[in-house]
Amino acid sequence: MIPVAFDYTRAASADEAIAALAEHGDEAKLMAGGHSLLPMMKLRLAYPSVIVDIGRLDDLSYINDAGDHLAIGALTKHRVIETSALVQEHAPLLAHATAQVGDPQVRHRGTFGGSLVHADAAADHPSVLLATAGSVVAKGPNGERVIESGDLFAGFLESSLAPDEMVTEIRIPKHTGAGWSFQKFNRRAQDWAIVGASVQQVNGSAQVALVNMHPTPIRATAVEEALAGGASAADAAEQAHVGMEPSSDLNASVDFRNHLARVLTRRALTEAGIA
Repeated sequence: MIPVAFDYTRAASADEAIAALAEHGDEAKLMAGGHSLLPMMKLRLAYPSVIVDIGRLDDLSYINDAGDHLAIGALTKHRVIETSALVQEHAPLLAHATAQVGDPQVRHRGTFGGSLVHADAAADHPSVLLATAGSVVAKGPNGERVIESGDLFAGFLESSLAPDEMVTEIRIPKHTGAGWSFQKFNRRAQDWAIVGASVQQVNGSAQVALVNMHPTPIRATAVEEALAGGASAADAAEQAHVGMEPSSDLNASVDFRNHLARVLTRRALTEAGIA
């Protein structure tokens, strides 16, 4: 399908992009790689009257060692993250999961920040942000604020960003040498996950987040609580579906998704070294 008509402007800086958002409000949308926004526009699920192109803001593409965390610019391409020695050393879960995103064309064009603010529960990166207890830096007319991963995803394809805010940086705590795992089940390579699981070991305990098991990206708190109570990985994984609201579609029924969540969580916990 063809999108509805829209005006186009290219921002020369983050401040210019924020000013455009403030001017046009809900009628404006930012575009970086375009892999999330453009398909939604073609399907008439989104119909902004103004597109603000931020894809050429090179100052928002970086990966820096910030002491206890990695600071990653919002416009950093997936391929850069996938191949970064810093990410592979200090946040290997992120590096591995990023290598599973789409195909090489998508990874050379798509951006980390765009993947997160799209807030798609079927995407891989939101689960990684949740499992690693990451955060994002949002900038608006009134300055910057840090949004913790648990507060970022507000609803179906909805983030907690204000209409005049944009994400400028993602912060991933270092988990050097800690156990981790990313498991994803899909019918064909490059497809969206039918179900996925991200596990990050933090101080001997596991943080677990699931893909495509709820209207929003979500932590598997029932699994984490079972592990904290002394349950084995196998027993804790049996709680993976608790509190979830998966959908039924052409790819999987609710029962099948619940089954996959338990199986993939068990595999992820085992691979991450959670007994």
